[in-house]
Amino acid sequence: MGENRGSIAFFTTYRPPVPLDIFSCPVQPSSEKDELHLTDGKSYNYNCRVIPLAALKTILKRPKLASEATEADVDLGRLTGLIFVSERANNLETLHIALCFGANPHQVKVFSLADIYGTDAFNDVRMEDSGCIGGGYEVGSHTIDHSLVYVSTKEPVQERRCPWTVVYKTNLRTGETERLTPPGTFDLSPSVSPSGKKIAVASFQGKAWDGEIEDLQTDIYVMNVERSPSGLGRRRVIVNGGWPTWGSENVLFFHRKEYYGTKQDNSTAWRVFRFDITTDELIPVTPKEFDAITPAAINKDKVAVATIRKKSKFTDVRVEAQYRHIEIFDTTAPGASVQITQKIRPKADHFNPFVIDGGKCIGYHRSDMSRSQNISNMERYFHKIQSPFQDTGLFRVSGVFPTISKDGSKLAFVDNEFKAVWLADKKGLRIVYEKEGPDSIHSPVWNQNPDKDILYVCMGVPFKADQPLQICAIPDVSSENGQRRRLTKGRFNNAFPSTDRDGERLVFRSIREKDKRYKNLYIMEKADVGEYGGKIKRLTNGSWTDTHCQWSPTGDWVVFSSTRDKPEDAPETDNGLDPGYFAVFLVNVNDPSVVVRVIRSAYHIAGHVNHPVFSPDGRSIAVTADLAAVSADPMSLPLFLHSVRPYGDVFTVDIDPEDINKNKDVKKFHRITHSRYENGTPTWTLFSTDVLIKSMDSHTTMDFNISCP
Repeated sequence: MGENRGSIAFFTTYRPPVPLDIFSCPVQPSSEKDELHLTDGKSYNYNCRVIPLAALKTILKRPKLASEATEADVDLGRLTGLIFVSERANNLETLHIALCFGANPHQVKVFSLADIYGTDAFNDVRMEDSGCIGGGYEVGSHTIDHSLVYVSTKEPVQERRCPWTVVYKTNLRTGETERLTPPGTFDLSPSVSPSGKKIAVASFQGKAWDGEIEDLQTDIYVMNVERSPSGLGRRRVIVNGGWPTWGSENVLFFHRKEYYGTKQDNSTAWRVFRFDITTDELIPVTPKEFDAITPAAINKDKVAVATIRKKSKFTDVRVEAQYRHIEIFDTTAPGASVQITQKIRPKADHFNPFVIDGGKCIGYHRSDMSRSQNISNMERYFHKIQSPFQDTGLFRVSGVFPTISKDGSKLAFVDNEFKAVWLADKKGLRIVYEKEGPDSIHSPVWNQNPDKDILYVCMGVPFKADQPLQICAIPDVSSENGQRRRLTKGRFNNAFPSTDRDGERLVFRSIREKDKRYKNLYIMEKADVGEYGGKIKRLTNGSWTDTHCQWSPTGDWVVFSSTRDKPEDAPETDNGLDPGYFAVFLVNVNDPSVVVRVIRSAYHIAGHVNHPVFSPDGRSIAVTADLAAVSADPMSLPLFLHSVRPYGDVFTVDIDPEDINKNKDVKKFHRITHSRYENGTPTWTLFSTDVLIKSMDSHTTMDFNISCP
């Protein structure tokens, strides 16, 4: 059958451009020479934990690994094991096991869970995270098997804006897998107690995700690893906490965002706390003068954390205190800390510490800057990703707002500084238009007529409704003549152009009413000249935001996202950001009074369903949306600033192009991507991923400046 419905391309916001990898260093390092590279330098690797030796021996008995090493290798110290997230298998974010041989330098062999335990439990499109080992303790004369405890998004959820993250355990001996999170509940960040008997999770139990992109305010629950006749004994122990880690069988560390000061200054700090389950004693471990997150307990008194001692802005040239560093805090010595990574790489971010050898060493992941210097080792900029549908391909573009020409021969995008337009075709990968400064250009889109080598772009400061934004055409773009033609007049804010299939007319969104912020859709009757000699026809009209528009393949409809369902009493902003209420609609080009809502934002709360695009056959619509809420604790991600608004992942809904009335409030949706990052602005082409990547010179390197985290 193949990818006969073509391919969906998208880009990922704030995914580090330089691959992440896993390292460690002793608690008292003297220089960067003390840092040890733990993994193999392939793909992106992060969120690591050490596999206990007894559990590693069990894993080695699996048929796939039986010939790799023996129990004697473990006993003699010749072999250690790691469990971590890697993107090497189909570019999905899934768990892998590393066998580490020798000392320094050491050899590493990496295996996916599907390699070791088969595809029954580890198959299909999903995201996995937070692997840790439970079990291994004795009950009477019986020893409980070791189990891998982890998060996965493999179970579909049809409720809008609901997380998919569920905690499972897989028996390391038998490979049998069991869901531990109760039905209708969703968990993050599992951690197993030192005995292997208990699991702590950050949970949404009893509450709904409210669109928060930083402070999730989950509660921490504790449950048993093994199920008894009465269940897992699950109970809440902490209100408002995340990223739990066990210091002992009765002591938990976790992070929480604290609010200080007056309502006017609204001072905040992320802090790490220590909680004693037996006494209910809660004490802060880190001060409120700076942020401290993602704790990893060493024992009941000591904990390693990631700190950000000075807040930064996107425009800052950061100083050492603005980088994320690993430190150790001791509750018996308040106010003091042992700084670790500051001593080896003061101007690099270090993330999500983990404990090695009882606390003698601390591990973490960071961007591997050595790989950025060797172009031959850099990943390709077009990454084929496993798709949930056999008939539809999927690939990620390392560029913003990707757009593919109708004949599949050209791909264009802008860099993440919004400064330059890049073109990939048979000639290679190159800049075809560039502005002097950043934040100057965005949202490129091809004319749908393949005979017209025209690219449309938006010129001006993006994402600011009070600033002018103009739509321009770049004719003969493949010739790199650097010319452009402005299509819009005045100082209006115009964006997101899309032509009809003949390439003659162009729909776009604009703010055209004085002193108003309302956005509506308009049509240029002559896409070649725009407002300079052609008529402008209004397509929608209302006191709301209509945006992200695209013309249908048949030419009869325009799909767009809109806030027209936003309640009158809805807040103007949510934490200073757009509160959402975006849903997807179809409007009849020939009769604008015919408007059908295809995808609801949510049922009772605000949401973001944005950037809709048609499939080439017109039978589906792809969107980028927060329909699956969040899949990881946002504070664990490799960002020093968070996204403007997380649209989440790419989803599709199926529609009937023949009968528009059948497309009202389509309930069933399909999740296409599973990621901890923000996957956005899809484009859908008729061509398969293999054809696209082969037809473009994808091995050609891009050397535009990307701000690394």
